[in-house]
Parts: sequence; structure tokens; C-alpha cells
Amino acid sequence: MVIEGNELEQTARALLKQRGVEVKDIAELVMFLQESYIDKLDLDICIENVEAVLTKREVHNTIITGIQLDILAEENKLLQPLQQILTDDEGLYGIDEILALSIVNVYGSIGFTNYGYIDKVKPGILANLNSHDGKSVHTFLDDIVGAIAASAASRLAHSQPNKSRITQ
Repeated sequence: MVIEGNELEQTARALLKQRGVEVKDIAELVMFLQESYIDKLDLDICIENVEAVLTKREVHNTIITGIQLDILAEENKLLQPLQQILTDDEGLYGIDEILALSIVNVYGSIGFTNYGYIDKVKPGILANLNSHDGKSVHTFLDDIVGAIAASAASRLAHSQPNKSRITQ
């Protein structure tokens, strides 16, 4: 059975929405990352860049894989010790970040620094996803959302080459 790209994209977008993540939430993270570098940046431009990232097949695959693992952890369907590691969002696990890195470099290596920063400070929806409410597991989702924002911010930065702070 061949899965069409459009089907993957629809599934990935539906999963984000089911988990409480809207495109606007991710766009606000892009705004957070880029507003000091781009004059007159508005949310619509940030949304446009998030939408572009969400068309990439590697992004769909990452979203679907990560969210499925989070759901399985919520349903207590993983083997130990992985079940406990994901439920606790264990800090030294690191596989959640590694999975998210498949998204980070879609628009260049600047995505890596954007991701590291946003993963550290956890603004906006990332704070909500990382709240560990005891009911929801977002071990993978918070990193995936941060990576999508980082990649969209990178795309935006690359579209503004005249904004580079490098002078000749």
C-alpha cells in the first residue's frame, strides 16, 4: 500500500490539532524567535512559514511517529522502562530531541541554534506542553513543535538575506 503525501500531511495536521496545537501557536514561537531581527514582522508571515514547513514529508513522519509514542505512553502501552521514561519525560532520555532534529535542518543549519534556544526557554505553547499535568504525555510533541518553529524561523531568516548583520 502506497501512502500519498497528502494523506500523511492531513494525518500529521489532524494529530497536532487533536493534541491542542494550532498553526497560530507555532507561528507565535516563530515570532518570538525572529521579531528582533525582522522589522515589521507580523503573525501572517510567521504562519506562512509554518505552513511551508508543514508541507515537508520528513516533518509529517516525525509528527506522526512522535505523537503516536506520546499516545502509547498515555495509554500505558509501552514496555518498561520506556513507559516510565516517557511518562516522566526523563531529562536524560534525549531521543525526543533526536527525533525533532529531523525537522530542524530542513531550512539550513540556523534551525539548530533556533531549536536549542527555544527548547531551553520554552515560551508560549511549549510551556503548556511541557507542564506535565499527570494526564497528558507530550515528551515528543513539545520538541516537535519547537523544531517546526525553529525550522520556520530559519526559512524566514533565509528569505531576508538583506537583514544579515554581516557587513562587508
